[in-house]
Amino acid sequence: MALPIFFRRSLIAIALGVSVSGSAMAQERELLNSSYDIARELFAAVNPEFQAWWQEEHGEEIAINQSHGGSSAQARAILQGLRADVVTFNQVTDVQVLADAGLVAEDWQEAFENNASPYYSTTAFLVRKDNPKGIESWDDLVKEDVKMVFPNPKTSGNGRYTYLAAWGFADNEFDGDEEQIQDFMRTFLRNVAVFDTGGRGATTSFIERGIGDVLISFESEVNNIRSEYGSDDYEVIVPPMSILAEFPVAVVGTNAERNGNSDLAQSYLEYLYSEDAQRLLAGFSYRVHNEAVVEEFADQFPETELFQVEDVFGSWDEAMEAHFEGGALLDQLQRR
Repeated sequence: MALPIFFRRSLIAIALGVSVSGSAMAQERELLNSSYDIARELFAAVNPEFQAWWQEEHGEEIAINQSHGGSSAQARAILQGLRADVVTFNQVTDVQVLADAGLVAEDWQEAFENNASPYYSTTAFLVRKDNPKGIESWDDLVKEDVKMVFPNPKTSGNGRYTYLAAWGFADNEFDGDEEQIQDFMRTFLRNVAVFDTGGRGATTSFIERGIGDVLISFESEVNNIRSEYGSDDYEVIVPPMSILAEFPVAVVGTNAERNGNSDLAQSYLEYLYSEDAQRLLAGFSYRVHNEAVVEEFADQFPETELFQVEDVFGSWDEAMEAHFEGGALLDQLQRR
């Protein structure tokens, strides 16, 4: 006997970490946002604000559900049938794979401002009290006595940003000398104490299991971890040079239309650009574009030189092919 439709959806939701509540099912419409692993608390704060705004503007109560996991894993889940209306990812390629499959518009980066990235971040370090290993920049991470924790670049967009940020630093430091860059990266990867599959797992390893001298993650994440676990026990280090980490968003047009949520999905992502939402994002230690909010939170974000993936690697596609495919540079550099 076939399972009822809702029960089937509930099983999928449980498997993928989607929040589905009884009150949500009573609502007239439900929006599903598929997002990256460490954005749970962020959207738990954003969603009620958008719901209140939508009700005031349209007189309609709505429910918003979330699905969280590694950005690439979320993209694969959508390809396999997860009916997300919108994606709020941490890597361009994970949205592009949905565009290539016809689920997201080909020109999705032109649908919203700033290449469809309403907020951004960079890669930063969380170290233990008093920074005992004296870690200030990327070259400190290749010292013999330093151990790092960050997510596996094979499974995590967060981890890929870390790897590419380190490579970009070495490219600048050694003036593009490929042999010296690879020597640097070989040592860098050798100093990784553990590769977790996602950002939240890496946080658990560093904080709760006490592994490593430094956790590398998004600046937003390490600041939020320090606030949660004790500002007296940890310090945040933003290196003088790092990578621009964009957080691309898109309407999953095929799903949103089928779910009757096209207008709702578009408005949800547009809301992330509003001054109220930008202020909320900045409160979660994300860098934003709204000039008034940027000025208001200026003291919170240290100056750093940010380079784009395109500046060093040509494009995301080229970076993925050269570094992260099976047998590519990441695999080569990790061979003993």
